Amino acid sequence: MLTANELLGFMSPAMANDILNYAFESDKPTYKATLNAVADARKVRGVFLERQSRPQRHAMMASTLSRPGLDAVAGGLIRAWLVQKHKAMLVDFLNALGIENKDGVVDDLPPSVTDEKLKAAVEKLLANYHHETVAIYLNAFNDMNQANWPNLKILLETDPRLQLGAHS
Repeated sequence: MLTANELLGFMSPAMANDILNYAFESDKPTYKATLNAVADARKVRGVFLERQSRPQRHAMMASTLSRPGLDAVAGGLIRAWLVQKHKAMLVDFLNALGIENKDGVVDDLPPSVTDEKLKAAVEKLLANYHHETVAIYLNAFNDMNQANWPNLKILLETDPRLQLGAHS
């Protein structure tokens, strides 16, 4: 199971850039908080980063966010991107599992789900969404929600379609 900072480290540079670009264009508070945390970690002022070209800044931000000390910041960035940009995917997954949700957000997760339901839900996501996005979501779901479903962990470790950076 990957932590948020590990997710950013293992995903393709294009996907990390997509996440940061989404925050830059659509979620200014998350972007600003992320930029300031990266600036603090690099011991520079935020304005120093803002003066760099966006591609250069985002590559450096993604690299910095992959550090263990920035797991909470990376987690906030990934969660915001998933809940805002990929709400339909979250809803599809939870509905396929029969889990009540409000726009892809759940108050209480069941302690486990059957292998059959889980496999069907994952297949639905892989049929309808970009494989790397699905892999990021499922890893984040299992880590950030404290779901820790053993059957999901096994799928993430063994299904080649859910390996980060393997698909573009």
